[in-house]
Amino acid sequence: MIDAMVLQSAPPQPAVATRRFRWSALWLPATYSYVAVLSAIAIGLTMVSTKSESRIVLHASSNLHNLAKGHFGTLFSSAFLVGEGAATVFLIVPMLACLLALAERRFGTLKLLHTFFVGHVGATVLVAVGLWIAVESQLIPNSITTVEDVGVSYGAMAVVGALIAVVPVHRRWVWAGTWLAFALGGVVLWHTFTNVGHFTALCLGLGIGRLMIRRETTTLRPLNRAECLLLAFGSLFGCLMLLG
Repeated sequence: MIDAMVLQSAPPQPAVATRRFRWSALWLPATYSYVAVLSAIAIGLTMVSTKSESRIVLHASSNLHNLAKGHFGTLFSSAFLVGEGAATVFLIVPMLACLLALAERRFGTLKLLHTFFVGHVGATVLVAVGLWIAVESQLIPNSITTVEDVGVSYGAMAVVGALIAVVPVHRRWVWAGTWLAFALGGVVLWHTFTNVGHFTALCLGLGIGRLMIRRETTTLRPLNRAECLLLAFGSLFGCLMLLG
């Protein structure tokens, strides 16, 4: 009888486990760190003159001029500047945070970092090679080699593509087809190397997502309400990058 009373008074273990899971789901070190650095740099750039800001951005740009000089660190430094006005930065950074938070929740920190930087560096290098060929062939002016080339959009588009691994199975082709149509539409309408980079990064991300599906490295559980909200804002960010 005493044993039965003790068992009845014991706290329910599943509730504790659920509570712990919810707290752990909020631990997103890559998302928090990256957003904090982006915001700090954006704020810092507002405190310098326009001339100094332009010099800093050009120094961090992964344009042909810097890459030809062997400044390969710009392949990474360019991902930490948004390259927009302060008002725009603080509009898009929260939406970027939603996109990264969803990916980090479902992929994990290391896979998010891998996806983002494969998209950012891979698309930058491929676009740079194409630009170099076009400049050498005199198809485009040499001035393209010194333009400002910074931003988060290549890495973000790779993450958007990789999210094919977390959408429902019957909607994966819709996800891939819709984003590819948007990205290709940007290339056709605006004809800029940035649009080509977006399309390239998206393709890289879709490839990473397909590998995750094949290797079954992501959980197949449905998106909960919070994750659907993150997906909605992250998708809005992706649309703004492609159409902006």
